[in-house]
Amino acid sequence: MSAQIRLGVRAKLTGPGGLFEIAEEDVLGERMPTFKNRARSLRDLLRASAAHDEKEYLVHDGKRVTYAQHLAQVASVAAALSERGVRKGDRVAILAANCAEWPVAFWATVSLGGIVSALNGWWTADEIAYGIADSAPVLLIGDRARLERARGLAPGVPRLEIESQFAELLGHAPRAQLPEQPIEEDDPAVILYTSGTTGRPKGALASHRGIVGFVHSTTYAGAENVFTEMAAAGPSASPPGPRAQGVILATSPMFHLSGLYATIVLQLALGGKLVIRSGRFDEAAVIRLMAQERVSAFSALGSMGPRIANHPELAKHDLSCVENVGFGGAPVSPAVQDLMRRAFPSASTGQGIGYGSSESVSAPTTIRGAEYKLFPTSTGRVIPTHDLEIRDADGKPLPEGVEGEIHIRSPYLMLGYWGKPEATASTLKPGRWLATGDIGRFESGLLYINSRARDMILRNAENVYPVEIEYRLEQHPSVREATVFGIEHEELGQEVKAVVVPEPGATVTPSELARWCGETLAAYKVPTAWEVRAEPLPRNASGKVLKNVVRGDVHSAFVEE
Repeated sequence: MSAQIRLGVRAKLTGPGGLFEIAEEDVLGERMPTFKNRARSLRDLLRASAAHDEKEYLVHDGKRVTYAQHLAQVASVAAALSERGVRKGDRVAILAANCAEWPVAFWATVSLGGIVSALNGWWTADEIAYGIADSAPVLLIGDRARLERARGLAPGVPRLEIESQFAELLGHAPRAQLPEQPIEEDDPAVILYTSGTTGRPKGALASHRGIVGFVHSTTYAGAENVFTEMAAAGPSASPPGPRAQGVILATSPMFHLSGLYATIVLQLALGGKLVIRSGRFDEAAVIRLMAQERVSAFSALGSMGPRIANHPELAKHDLSCVENVGFGGAPVSPAVQDLMRRAFPSASTGQGIGYGSSESVSAPTTIRGAEYKLFPTSTGRVIPTHDLEIRDADGKPLPEGVEGEIHIRSPYLMLGYWGKPEATASTLKPGRWLATGDIGRFESGLLYINSRARDMILRNAENVYPVEIEYRLEQHPSVREATVFGIEHEELGQEVKAVVVPEPGATVTPSELARWCGETLAAYKVPTAWEVRAEPLPRNASGKVLKNVVRGDVHSAFVEE
């Protein structure tokens, strides 16, 4: 019944005259469905934000910037960058912690038709040197700490320090208007570097169409969910009234897709307020900031959610304002979902997750609300204007229920990897299908992701997917987080190893955890090698555990400040 209701809602929203009417168009030589009524560039989204006028857009360290002030700042910075020689197609690298200047620099660059090279603020000097050499920026904008880390690197690239020099750009041309030079939908806008958990990171080149598509498809998914739940409630359900301005805690790094596309760009389009906090993640300080600013939504990447939910400071504050908790970066175990529902009861029906990547740009599937509670291990249904296929090793589509590699097709996919045509050709297949490298399956129209293909363990000819074991371990009341991977075994080929971090003050033993896993998992899936450690698992900026670091194959390439 609910599936029929959803289909009816989708037909109304996307049909002729609908709020999200869909039409077929040529996109990079391929016929694809796309939203008919859409912004044609990021600058169009920026211009439209003038409607929010005196609402606050950015809050950071005592700075409170309204939408009107933000537009003026962006226009001034764009004028200053133009006078410094930044032209359409030029790269401007941003290397900084989250701060109010980051979005201004981003919007100024893309409004000129320039390309933002979003360098990972956690990179070591070696990685920074690689990113600068790879994207060849005409200007590097950075904060003092990261520019110091980059001292002596790429001496020919001009640098602008945020703390001491950015204010000059903000006041450079107070009466300036936004640039007018033409921007095409498929012009490049952002180089977003992959996490680089294996080998050197690659720069996924996103277009204006792709990032705007992220906004429209995400907005569509929210609308479909609201109208579906209304229709399911029956004729007595009241239509949603005007909502107060959303207040979003910017927990994700702005150089990551969750911080840039889902926070900076999406919230500007929706008229939301971004509350920014710099520095090392501090649970108590984050909780106090959420209460002070009446935060309504945040993204609990990686271990952030459990660390907040388990902190004693949480009980001291009224956080009934939090109505939405999002997850991303990697699937989240049902145990963590339940923990967050208990910690934020006002958001118990406002949890959700999407599936996407730097390469897909937009999130092709999403799930939230009541459906997410019913299917907690799913990443949701395919959003209109996207196609997904599960394919075998020969590239042939597989039926529902059968696992294979996830392939995505949409108007929003990356243009390619910056400066890497061979890597692009191996990832973007004919017809502009993206081979994700992720293993998944469809069940009743819902996408389930089991593991990265490279994470699969082959134990005595049996395929073992780590995520299933990780979910089980995280259900244990004394386990805070866990990761599972394969290690070499003389007879079995590989055996299953688990690395477990207990809750503070808790004690766990391998034998106890093995019995716990064996209650619900087949014997060949139960880990036979164990490590219990006190320190948190190392993660990258998207919240994914760095299994190569846990295994000891490499040292962490990230510096968190």
